[in-house]
Amino acid sequence: LDMPTQELGLPAYRKFDVEAWMPGRGRFGEVTSASNCTDFQSRRLHIMFQTEAGELQFAHTVNATACAVPRLLIALLESYQQKDGSVLVPPVLQPYLGTDRITTPAHVPLQYIGPNQPRTPLPDQPALS
Repeated sequence: LDMPTQELGLPAYRKFDVEAWMPGRGRFGEVTSASNCTDFQSRRLHIMFQTEAGELQFAHTVNATACAVPRLLIALLESYQQKDGSVLVPPVLQPYLGTDRITTPAHVPLQYIGPNQPRTPLPDQPALS
């Protein structure tokens, strides 16, 4: 989406968003964005470059979010989860995950063994009171 001016942050001259459908929200949500900030940030940071003619000019900068991972996962899980709890993997992602479906793990889940566990005496040692 080419964002309207009222959606731009102070440094942005122009901003583009990519959105994904999020069924739980009932609307699309931003999963990535890119902004052209022209020379707004470079003036404050004194980032300059020299042209071929030897003239110093302020560099133009861009800001971008590569991927808002939590939002992207929400969109994928809400869109592809099945009634049995499994999640279908979109065809474009299957080569990276090596499967077409994510199911519950077949292994025994890990158990918390932190400091707040009841102490079990070791063999050949008296129980703690």
